[in-house]
Amino acid sequence: METTQTSEQTKSKWVIDTLHSQIGFKVKHLMFTNVRGYFREYDSNIVTESDDFLTPEIDFWINPASISTGDAKRDEHLRNSDFFDVEKYKEINFTGNTYEKVDDNGNYLLYGDLTMKGIKKQVKLQVEFGGVIKDPWGNVKAVFNVHGKINRKDWGVSWNAALETGGLLVSDEVEINCEVQLSKQPL
Repeated sequence: METTQTSEQTKSKWVIDTLHSQIGFKVKHLMFTNVRGYFREYDSNIVTESDDFLTPEIDFWINPASISTGDAKRDEHLRNSDFFDVEKYKEINFTGNTYEKVDDNGNYLLYGDLTMKGIKKQVKLQVEFGGVIKDPWGNVKAVFNVHGKINRKDWGVSWNAALETGGLLVSDEVEINCEVQLSKQPL
């Protein structure tokens, strides 16, 4: 794969391999069980210095209307103004600005701005980097598991219902669970 030579370093462009990636989440339901979901439509613009992922420029976006939890009625509720308000807000965006090595076992922290429903807040995500490898067809790939927790109310996603026995129907805390495979592209 080609890269573009700058005056000092080589830049590498990466795209998400959507056939081998999943952008998912889970949230507590009825205070005990988990509801899992994922987004079907997403894309990114990721550039690194050579293959060094400590130097990323990350712009990642999701179409919130592409949410899927396995229940069409619930998905429609999640799309309305009680949750994502997809008629008004067409995109969820994450812009990474700091990538920090935690240990020598492939663990990192990724800091960036998450914008949802027009509200931008800084988040911290845990990243497990699986390395850069070449697949059997000669494509250069980088693999990651990304996890984090956010409070959905921080972004104005605050609908809930009280339970008769106490507590709430949906937890405020949302766990982000992503498996991401990137493919190196020519610049």
